[in-house]
Amino acid sequence: MTDYEQHPWEPYIPQNARILIMGTFPPGPHRWSMDFYYPNRTNDFWYMMGLIFFGNREALLTPGTKNFDLAKIKALLNDKGIAMNDTVKVARRLKNNASDKFLEVIEPVDLHALLKRMPLCHTVITTGDKATVIAAEQLGVQPPAMGHSVTSVGDITLWRCPSTSRAYPLPLAKKAEFYSVAMTGTVLNSQQSSRD
Repeated sequence: MTDYEQHPWEPYIPQNARILIMGTFPPGPHRWSMDFYYPNRTNDFWYMMGLIFFGNREALLTPGTKNFDLAKIKALLNDKGIAMNDTVKVARRLKNNASDKFLEVIEPVDLHALLKRMPLCHTVITTGDKATVIAAEQLGVQPPAMGHSVTSVGDITLWRCPSTSRAYPLPLAKKAEFYSVAMTGTVLNSQQSSRD
């Protein structure tokens, strides 16, 4: 059917990928500010990553603009060994928006095949409820509670983190705390967390 959408991007896999971050499915192209994961300027993801790794929510923007700096983003992912992909390969939007609530999953990403391409990967972090359910099902585990993890038979740790959509009612600093624990094993210090 013509209203099915194919995921627009290949997985982003640094050579040393140890962590895989998985959302559900990107917004429509009319919302993109760059041709890469979390392209919507109103999504907190890259502001949160700036806060976690640089102590500055605007660290991954081109200076003096509101545009994401894709070269800086890829350099960070490469440096930290963080891969990016989503849990849905083919989807249908039941309403013309990016909400997971109105997203029909036609074909999930093959998580096992993806992990085979990343022999060093030990952690999968999901960015919301639907992504967590899809990943947990493929890993053969129960979805963990928010901010918690569960380990699969193959020793992959699945962390459930909050959605980075601004529609999810949690301040940026609080979202960053969840992701910081999952990615680095440490909580942001209070000075970093307060820079929201």
